Amino acid sequence: MRKIPLGTVLLVVGAVLTLVGFVAYAQENATLNLVGFFYGVPILLGGLALRAAELEPVPYTQPTSEAVIALRNEQATQTQNQVRKDVTRYRYGQEAHLDETLERLGLSPNDTQRPVLSGLHEEQREGAYTLVLEFDSPFVSIEKWQEKQPKIENFFGPGITAEITQQQKEKVALAMKAVVA
Repeated sequence: MRKIPLGTVLLVVGAVLTLVGFVAYAQENATLNLVGFFYGVPILLGGLALRAAELEPVPYTQPTSEAVIALRNEQATQTQNQVRKDVTRYRYGQEAHLDETLERLGLSPNDTQRPVLSGLHEEQREGAYTLVLEFDSPFVSIEKWQEKQPKIENFFGPGITAEITQQQKEKVALAMKAVVA
């Protein structure tokens, strides 16, 4: 259900009900006419509003192996699971994924210079479950990201260590590795 955009569902339901209302009006069927107009039009408008405020899920850049899924079930922190679930579903009314988080960490100078989460993947690093967030970061340097590493670990912790690497020019990977006891 989290992969189906609610805005699209409401658009389809609203359009069908509105169409039923118009057909019922033409056939002088008062009951269906009222249902179509009183429910169909508001649902259609609600669907349009949600579509306008829709933020699509972030794609996985690599498939997750069964071994990593088993490791996730065993070691992932509540925060890692919450971040993964939040960014891989449709969101409404947000500018970008993790926008408030980046702002609190001091990695978002303003809305136009904010790093953009472009992908994620899960892997095993040194026997530990690791969630890797991939950002397009043309305005925030890798040095700034690395300077914020202790703050990132505090924010997403306890139970994780943060590893920040530059994949390509203007691309930063934030790996949140579970601390294995």
